[in-house]
Amino acid sequence: MDFGVVLQTDPPAWRVVDLAQRAETLGFDYGWTFDSHVLWQEPYVIYSQMLSATNRMIVGPMVTNPGTRNWTVTASLFATLNDMFGNRTVCGIGRGDSAMRVLGHRPTSLATLSESMTVIKCLAEGREVTYNGTRQQIPWSSGSRLDIWMAAYGPKALQLCGEQADGFILQLADPQITEWTVAAVRRAAADAGRNPDDLYICVAAPAYVGDNLAHQRDQCRWFGGMVGNHVADLVERYGDTGGGVPQALTDYIAGREGYDYAEHGKAGNIHTDFVPDEVIDRFCILGDASSHVSRLRELRDLGVDQFAIYLMHDAKDETLNAYGQRIIPALAT
Repeated sequence: MDFGVVLQTDPPAWRVVDLAQRAETLGFDYGWTFDSHVLWQEPYVIYSQMLSATNRMIVGPMVTNPGTRNWTVTASLFATLNDMFGNRTVCGIGRGDSAMRVLGHRPTSLATLSESMTVIKCLAEGREVTYNGTRQQIPWSSGSRLDIWMAAYGPKALQLCGEQADGFILQLADPQITEWTVAAVRRAAADAGRNPDDLYICVAAPAYVGDNLAHQRDQCRWFGGMVGNHVADLVERYGDTGGGVPQALTDYIAGREGYDYAEHGKAGNIHTDFVPDEVIDRFCILGDASSHVSRLRELRDLGVDQFAIYLMHDAKDETLNAYGQRIIPALAT
């Protein structure tokens, strides 16, 4: 199993670079950041420094979207980083949540997301593509390779992911939901004539190593609110029962009354009180090191290739060290 770390690009940016560098020395393979350029600093500038400060770490957004950046710019960004650092990037992408809603936009359609994935991947890899009614190619992009991993929850998004993407990002670590979503993505891949085993499966969620479970829950409750934004979209589209969405994913948002993106992804977010402890325990990985190892083995057995830690709490260094010293080595056996 590979391991990643997901960081917010809060100032100072050098703290993000330092955490990525330390994560690599502790055995982490991937360095991710949010991509919400109003709430946090511009990530692509920081990626160049993250790549420069590390030797093998693969870097990218968790996740970007088709609405806030011109697709040709996104492709050129990745192609440039690959040219400079040797194909050490990955593009996590979705319909858009905070980056879009903060600007007053709704997330993009799946049709737009599908088209954008084709354009970004082809251009970043130096191939010709039709964009905005014109034929485009990045002539200097030679030898660049870019995997596109799509974040998804609902049935139609999971289908698109299986049909088109190189990998699947699930932003929660609940084994029941992991099993359902991974099966849906792989089934869609097989139906599209693709090899489902070729899809890379990444689960991303907060992880906090320690003994005070109540404190850990409070520090990670924000994540239930973040996931709730996506689930609310699913409920609006499919209803709160049926529609192919498991109730394990939809039941908990019944008490959701609103959301303030000024507190997005932050411990102590006051708009996440509706998230019960049970959901935090299922969606995140909390407790002592043995609890983390047990859950990660369960996820690995379900076909998960990478676990990426959302490192947004008051024990960033301690959790990184615990993973590097005790948890990652335990998963190597």
